[in-house]
Amino acid sequence: MLTPHSADSSSVPASAVIPPALRRPYAAAFRGLIALCAATGLVIECVHGNVFVVLSFFTIWSNILVAVVFGWGALRAWNRRPPLPALWTGGALLCITVVGLVFHLVLDNEASEFNQAAEIARLTGAKAVANQLLHTVTPIGAVLDFLLLTLPGALRWRHAAQWLAAPGLYFAFALVRGELISPDAPTRYTYPFLDVTAHGYDGVLTNAVVLGAGFYVLGLAIVALDRVRPAVRLSENRISPQSARGLK
Repeated sequence: MLTPHSADSSSVPASAVIPPALRRPYAAAFRGLIALCAATGLVIECVHGNVFVVLSFFTIWSNILVAVVFGWGALRAWNRRPPLPALWTGGALLCITVVGLVFHLVLDNEASEFNQAAEIARLTGAKAVANQLLHTVTPIGAVLDFLLLTLPGALRWRHAAQWLAAPGLYFAFALVRGELISPDAPTRYTYPFLDVTAHGYDGVLTNAVVLGAGFYVLGLAIVALDRVRPAVRLSENRISPQSARGLK
């Protein structure tokens, strides 16, 4: 014979006690769109250029990260799964934000010492589309996702230092690559501030330290913003608090 307690607990489904994770169609659609923009820009660059040269740019590394993280995040939002770890989503946000800032403030800025505005202006057709997707659309999309579709409070101060692994790895790759390919190659150094021939190792290291400090400060700013920004009100259909305590 069942006791009242055992009968009560056996008749209550787990979903009535613990609300199920909610499908987030808007987040899934937006993240899927950002991932698609990144993937489209990557495909265009690879089709219209030398794949090995294309894959040597930090912009490409960052957009690959965006395509993977946002695509995966879209699937999890649609399939009622918890968000990806903040270390990954925050890292993707930081890297692609730096890509957008460096492009618009340094490379496509005639007032900058390292400006390539004339070369950028000559881009047409699919290459111009890819340029906008990879340097403008995906950074803006990542920031909007952070501000509007991500709950605050997940980032930690230590993440700002951990995120430096990505630019540090790329810096080492860029220098090794520059030493291994022909000095006459026009793309020996992928960015003018990493050109050892023009600036020497001292100059390049100085540029790297400045950029690394910029990465770190921006990372700290993202964490700080995550801690003070208000939570966006999401449309959810939850079990009422009374029901969540169990059926009577």
